[in-house]
Amino acid sequence: MSASFEPAHGAAIVTRFAPSPTGFLHIGGARTALFNWLFARHHGGKFLLRIEDTDRARSTEPAIAAILDGMRWLGLDWDGDEVYQFARAARHAEVAHAMLESGHAYRCWMSQDEIAAQREEAQAAKKPYRIRSPWRNRTDGPLDQPHVVRIRAERDGATTVRDLVQGEVTVQNAELDDMILLRSDGTPTYMLAVVVDDHDMGVTHVIRGDDHLNNAFRQLTIIRAMGWPEPTYAHIPLIHGADGAKLSKRHGALGVEAYRDELGVLPEALFNHLLRLGWGHGDAEIINRAQAIEWFTLDGVGKSPSRFDLKKLDSLNGHYIRAADDARLAELSAPFLPFESTLEQRELLQRSMRALKPRAANLLEIADGAAFLFRTRPLEMDADAQALLGGDAQSLLGQLHAALDAVADWNTEALETAVRQVAESAGVKLGAVAQPLRAALTGRRTSPGIFDVLVLLGREESLGRIADQVTASPGE
Repeated sequence: MSASFEPAHGAAIVTRFAPSPTGFLHIGGARTALFNWLFARHHGGKFLLRIEDTDRARSTEPAIAAILDGMRWLGLDWDGDEVYQFARAARHAEVAHAMLESGHAYRCWMSQDEIAAQREEAQAAKKPYRIRSPWRNRTDGPLDQPHVVRIRAERDGATTVRDLVQGEVTVQNAELDDMILLRSDGTPTYMLAVVVDDHDMGVTHVIRGDDHLNNAFRQLTIIRAMGWPEPTYAHIPLIHGADGAKLSKRHGALGVEAYRDELGVLPEALFNHLLRLGWGHGDAEIINRAQAIEWFTLDGVGKSPSRFDLKKLDSLNGHYIRAADDARLAELSAPFLPFESTLEQRELLQRSMRALKPRAANLLEIADGAAFLFRTRPLEMDADAQALLGGDAQSLLGQLHAALDAVADWNTEALETAVRQVAESAGVKLGAVAQPLRAALTGRRTSPGIFDVLVLLGREESLGRIADQVTASPGE
């Protein structure tokens, strides 16, 4: 894509994100919001938020709250107050009546039976259905009878959209029908409301999914009828699953809040992953917020569908977890513990981060890895841990208890020296000693580094847990 499609330096850029609050902020919507936010921030413009709540039956307050919460969590701040579309219905109707007065719209009394007959006729002829109203050039309809207001669309020539992602796309005007602007109850349609709101909000660039590309041609009929400035369009390809199929829940098509509350993903990781879905800057994979703002242009958006890959998200999340502040990680991980943590427990969790975060891909794994810290004696062993406590394990644990009890300074270096000496004295490899020790200390086969485990548990707790296993009956 030619760089000339980018706005001139200093031009007033206004973008918007306009979700329908019929559900949570899903991945596709979040990526659209991100691209709009980045484009505006890159050019020093404004990013606006509009809640398209005209579907009163499906729009809910919890969904609106979830969308706003998800936006804030991702750090996608908007300029000014959010706009609620339903509250602007009178303005939308005002524009439709202005189009009636100018002759760009007309009143239509077609019945559902007449419309159905036209549709059947088109199907029989194997042609796409385009409504042809007998009221297009009539003004003698009964105003006291239910009717709709339709746009009087151009029938000759063609309409071209110069899209910043898709390039130039042309549709013959004969393919566009006289769409409804006002329903029979006087309420505005989505097509009308979107155009009026974009104009009144001063939106200069409409960046959205390419499933809306056909809408651009229909919306331009309203814009041109009103003599308004035409926005610049950029229709970005949709997101598919890692297997190339349409994105679904099995691919990870969850609401943004699920990645935070159920999968333990950091906002900076999801931000980075969404950024790379259909956009790139050279070979860069790890891109922080400041770099994203500096580098983002629509030239970097490809035309092919991007693929949402949970494994890549896990990898990115692990990177950001390793770079995160320990205190912040402890606060974010605490809710994933199977109990309500105390301040003292969160402080212990924070001290454990150096040992926990190198091996964690998400906050759930941090919480799971930290579980041993908060267990009560005697520990219940899982099957894998119990298998490590057979044979010579009790004898080795007895030697370890004596050696560790003699350690003066309870630090990793001194503890490692003591454990290695036990292994050498017993004539076995370090692992043969470390594995039963890990089982005794954590009740599991896996854990952070065994010397970190000893330090985090402390002398008294560590020796107590080892003693429990030395005195345990075989198979207990």
